[in-house]
Amino acid sequence: MTPPPPPPPLGRARRKAPSGVRPALDDAELAASLDALAQGRWTAARDLLAATGTDWDRRGHRLLVLGAARTGAVWAREWQLAEPDSPDAAAFVAAAAVHRVLRGKEAAEAARERCLAAAGMAPADPTPWLAMLLLARTTGTPDAREHAFDQVRARHPGHHHAHHLMAACLAEHQSGDADDPLHQVYDFAAWAAEQAPADSPLAVLPVVAHAERYRVLAAAGLEPADPAASGHWATRRARQAMKAAFDWWLEWEGANVGAHEGGGATGHPRGMVDLNFLAHAKYCEGRLAEAAALFHRIGPHVTAEPWGYPDRDPARAFRAARDLALRAT
Repeated sequence: MTPPPPPPPLGRARRKAPSGVRPALDDAELAASLDALAQGRWTAARDLLAATGTDWDRRGHRLLVLGAARTGAVWAREWQLAEPDSPDAAAFVAAAAVHRVLRGKEAAEAARERCLAAAGMAPADPTPWLAMLLLARTTGTPDAREHAFDQVRARHPGHHHAHHLMAACLAEHQSGDADDPLHQVYDFAAWAAEQAPADSPLAVLPVVAHAERYRVLAAAGLEPADPAASGHWATRRARQAMKAAFDWWLEWEGANVGAHEGGGATGHPRGMVDLNFLAHAKYCEGRLAEAAALFHRIGPHVTAEPWGYPDRDPARAFRAARDLALRAT
């Protein structure tokens, strides 16, 4: 076996997500594995993924965050050299390859091959197809994105991250110089929310779709750069979506805060993503008391999306909105 490269010195700074944004969210075990990975200890990632098992949403979240680590590709390949028959190692290699493509460090075709290889080693696992969808969002055709999404749903119909990615993909179709109230992303989000179980966080997907459309419209100069100054959040459709999502949170999350570790009352690994989208929407709508309740629940777990839309520092935008909402209540 080729000897591994030396681990980085302890304490060396590594390039991070935007200031204040922690990709692990409230997953303390994932955060610990990221720290171990930065020190060259890939066995922590191996143990974490083994413990995750077939919790597909948690597995997808963990693998894509691990794959995004700057040292992820090096140690994923080292793990695969040590355990060539490991589906977890293959999925880690695939996730890391996709992130290298997104950073301009690897060819898209090579990453696709790694995703397909990982999918072949674990046919029931939606995670390699989730990585393929992330890749196709930037480098693929609409058919490629739809195919990857369908492959994820065939294995886990309510896959949280896949639905968020697909909403972002659909939102990016823009024709004309205004928003279309019948845009396909709104129909997609409404369909996904309606067909999901009552406790599914896909209830928040219509809010996500609305934020993703704002991102596209603002980038095109069709909406103000400050979302709070935009009429995009004052339409009847937007208010209905935000009320339904907030009511869902009150029933399934807010009523039992602390009942589960990680992600709120439902214990969802990406629950903080939903809460950030919902707090952002309530703040933009001007419902500061409701936003404040969500900010209390979020705590320090700010996410880059949607606070970074259209091109802002997400942590700074989050803090400004949170401080205003808390002062108003």
